Amino acid sequence: MTDAEGAPKGRNAMRKITAQPLTREAFAPFGDVLDTGGDTHFPINAGKCERYHDLATAEAAGPNARVILSIFRGSAYDFPLKLTMVERHPFGSQAFMPLSPRPFLVVVCHDGPEGPGEPHAFLTAPGQGVNYPRNRWHAVLTPIGAPQDFLVVDRAGDGGNLEEFHFAEPYEIHLPGGGE
Repeated sequence: MTDAEGAPKGRNAMRKITAQPLTREAFAPFGDVLDTGGDTHFPINAGKCERYHDLATAEAAGPNARVILSIFRGSAYDFPLKLTMVERHPFGSQAFMPLSPRPFLVVVCHDGPEGPGEPHAFLTAPGQGVNYPRNRWHAVLTPIGAPQDFLVVDRAGDGGNLEEFHFAEPYEIHLPGGGE
């Protein structure tokens, strides 16, 4: 028996996924793209600044919930990436905006009847970020090539706000154009 890529199915089989460019249209079922490419912008500060307005909504639910800002410093991952686990946050959204003009990998899944569905992988353009709504399955922060800092907007408060799912068979995520 083989999978869609023709690889043998069974224990320890890898299912291959190639990341696609991150666009608003392709990512819309999973969350928001944070960049300056949208239509909702206008000048402020006497025309010396352009405001890119209302790019995403931060969500914070549950006991003593509040929206917080943090900086995450992520280590680079090797490619192809062996994806064995995804996570989600039932009480709050999570936004990641890189603080340098470097791309990073975004992996998300629809919610299925028995956990997350098949992963979808996206490669950001320099300067793009993402916002995951509450309960969106996603991989951990995945910088490419070098460590990277991110401004993160998420939820703090009481209650468990992290669920992890470990795939029975891992996926192998490739960068487009063979950029492993």
